[in-house]
Amino acid sequence: MPPVSEFRGAWQEAQIPDEVIDRAEAFQAQWGGLVLPSAPGMPEGAAGPRMLRVDTPEWEDTFAPQGWFFEAGPQRTAVPYAFLIGPDGTFGIAGGDDGQWVALHRSIDGWVEALALAYAAMDVADTVTRLTGSAVDQLDLTAMQPVAQVGGITNGWWYRPGLLAAVYSGEPEPSALSTHRTAYLYAGNIDEQWL
Repeated sequence: MPPVSEFRGAWQEAQIPDEVIDRAEAFQAQWGGLVLPSAPGMPEGAAGPRMLRVDTPEWEDTFAPQGWFFEAGPQRTAVPYAFLIGPDGTFGIAGGDDGQWVALHRSIDGWVEALALAYAAMDVADTVTRLTGSAVDQLDLTAMQPVAQVGGITNGWWYRPGLLAAVYSGEPEPSALSTHRTAYLYAGNIDEQWL
């Protein structure tokens, strides 16, 4: 993976602010070139970037919030959205039918934690239940606590003794495909120390 320093001059000529270039450089230094598996059970298009890699930052004034975004890495398959890092460091997707920005996690670290948790939960769970569409809306998470490490916004994890719940609501939003909302319930010998 080439370091961002190779592009700094060209990006400065393109009027990209130094602090944005610094953010992209820090991302590339920490994550650039990392290839992770797709989230278990998720469609390839919703499973995160194929590889973490920064691309040229772009100013987006049609997103909320407005600001400088950069690609977190290329998609695994042809999907109508891109995985981006927002101006506040959030990890999310943009594109789809209306070109909107949907924040998934408070940071790329949260997405990586969520991915690791999904694989670990698959290993320890006695049963895994998959819910989709309107069944996800019926899920009662009030007796559970959020798993802070994943920094979930529209995608998140919740815990109570014996149960982990992963809810993926963000990926369907750009395409208005509410039927693709998905939740996984991992039941078994799961306690807080395991997290």
